[in-house]
Amino acid sequence: MEVAVEKTVPGDMSQIHDADTQTYTITQLAEEFGVTTRAIRFYEDKDLLHPRRQGQARIYRPRDRARLHLIVSGKLVGFTLAEIKEIIDLYDISDGGEAQYCHALRKFEERIESLRQQKAEIDVQIKGLEAGGARVQGLLDEVLANEASVPMCQKN
Repeated sequence: MEVAVEKTVPGDMSQIHDADTQTYTITQLAEEFGVTTRAIRFYEDKDLLHPRRQGQARIYRPRDRARLHLIVSGKLVGFTLAEIKEIIDLYDISDGGEAQYCHALRKFEERIESLRQQKAEIDVQIKGLEAGGARVQGLLDEVLANEASVPMCQKN
């Protein structure tokens, strides 16, 4: 779910295939990805991350780090946690990634269409506000032309 957007997701994913001996603490991951430790624990509760335990400490592996990167990336473009989980969980199917990639592609296309619809609705709202603002400005100009008062409102 690598996403190219202006706002980048923290985390250098070039190290994603480190040996399984590489581990991370919850604090390290929180700092690297700009999320709270509480958010990471929430993702665990939602079965998105699966750290090992050593006593009370959580030990995260590169796989958990990669999953967190996908979670943060997915949230950045507006996917729900349920949608992100659907995509991530397909990674475990042994088909070389085909199911995951096909599903992710469908989700991306759906999200793009949804955003396009929202953008069209926002454009209509902006035009309506601009037209209303122009009407109100005209009325204000009439009031000010008929009175010798100082304007109470100023343009931004």
